[in-house]
Amino acid sequence: MNDWRPKWRRIWALTRKETRQILRDPSSIATGIVFPVMMILLFGFGLSLDVTKVSVAVVDEDVSADSAALIGDFRLSPYFVLTATRSMAVATALMLDRKVDGILQIPPDFSRRFHAGAADIQILVDGTDSNQARIMQAYAAGPVAIWSAAQAQSGTTIAVGPVALESRLWFNEANDSHYFLVPGLIVLVMTIIGAFLTAMVVAREWERGTLEALFVTPMQPGEFLISKFIPYFGLGMIGFLLCLLAGQFLFHVPLQGSLALLCVASMVYLLVALGIGLLVSTLVKSQFLASQLAMLLTFLPAMMLSGFMFDLRSMPAVVRGITYVLPARYAVSLLQTLYLAGNVGSVIVPNLAVLAAMGAALMLMTRLKTVKRIT
Repeated sequence: MNDWRPKWRRIWALTRKETRQILRDPSSIATGIVFPVMMILLFGFGLSLDVTKVSVAVVDEDVSADSAALIGDFRLSPYFVLTATRSMAVATALMLDRKVDGILQIPPDFSRRFHAGAADIQILVDGTDSNQARIMQAYAAGPVAIWSAAQAQSGTTIAVGPVALESRLWFNEANDSHYFLVPGLIVLVMTIIGAFLTAMVVAREWERGTLEALFVTPMQPGEFLISKFIPYFGLGMIGFLLCLLAGQFLFHVPLQGSLALLCVASMVYLLVALGIGLLVSTLVKSQFLASQLAMLLTFLPAMMLSGFMFDLRSMPAVVRGITYVLPARYAVSLLQTLYLAGNVGSVIVPNLAVLAAMGAALMLMTRLKTVKRIT
């Protein structure tokens, strides 16, 4: 009747021992708290996928009121920083020296052809960074459209089609890359704490010889795993809380979905990360090898193949197929949906179910591989 009491006493004693070991180990504190804070600051303030303040050389060969007005609209754009040049040769030299990212050329007959109804300007873009080049080309259409609309209102005759285009951004109206970087950052932080730290837990016990001493006690493998699991789960939730506060107060990323659902999704993914780390730690008796395997199996895929940094649809079919076995793929999709779109059940339920199944399978495999036997 009272068999559960000794079991829970052993779990409590082992959990306190593991917690004290974490608190006394500077590397665990650094990896669990200091490193996530550094990642938050680095990704939040140092990494941005937005293209702003692009340097553009301007070659105005027309030197007219129309060309001056067009250049003025480019100057008012928050995306461009203009540098006036005397000729295309000077502008080309600046681009070759990587001092400007593009060239705006206004031909000498621009004003005359504009009033005749067929004017052209040229935007030359540095294509070294193809993503920035595409964005610059799209941004350049903005000042031109504003200038054309102003000319139309002033009574200038312009050939205009019958269709007016009105665009709107859904889920990220501010067009700020932090809005989808912060959810991915939460996944990365929990991956580091959940998988990287726990991957060295059992391996450290083997290297220090303390596991053999535990084997002669009444401790059971399940109790041992629970005692390893609880402290790192708490450490992972601290990392999650830091990311949540940073997203809200540092980067002002709005949460469209339920906070409770966000916490549940994060905890389920943390279970998966802990399961991977404990499984690796159970199979490998070297801390160095365990840490390298954890980095290879969790952190790098979470960074490169989860949709955090790169769109999965642009990847080759083979690589895209591999992503379906990566837990981070489902976690990033879950958190980005909750942050940006809200409680979209058709996205949340399948991804959450896959993560829950992965977590259960990993915990079962870890339990089966953990035996009281010295090999």
